[in-house]
Amino acid sequence: MTTQELANCYYDLFQQRQVTEIYQQFYSADIVCTEPEHALAMGVPTLTKGIEAVLAKSKARQEIIAEVHSFFCSEPVVGGNYFSVAMGRDMTLKNGQRLQLAEIAVFCVKDDKIISETFFY
Repeated sequence: MTTQELANCYYDLFQQRQVTEIYQQFYSADIVCTEPEHALAMGVPTLTKGIEAVLAKSKARQEIIAEVHSFFCSEPVVGGNYFSVAMGRDMTLKNGQRLQLAEIAVFCVKDDKIISETFFY
């Protein structure tokens, strides 16, 4: 599978909100996730290693959301073994706070798996 093909599959599954399927099909067991330094203030670690830790981080984030009003993901842009998408959500947290988040995600692909993801927001 080429990086473009994987990126297209990622995009299609994300549009269908099939994030679990993305993790299962395309993430390496040794995935490395990097978040910006200011994520610490939101309780999000800046470095997460391994699929189990990434899944736990995702689950913890989902558990604080009461409602997602809308979401978006741009079509992927591919360069070599990397692809990126712009993504975001308009959501209300369980504490009643409404947030609109937008970010750029950059993924590195090796042997048909995403081996790293870096988020900018």
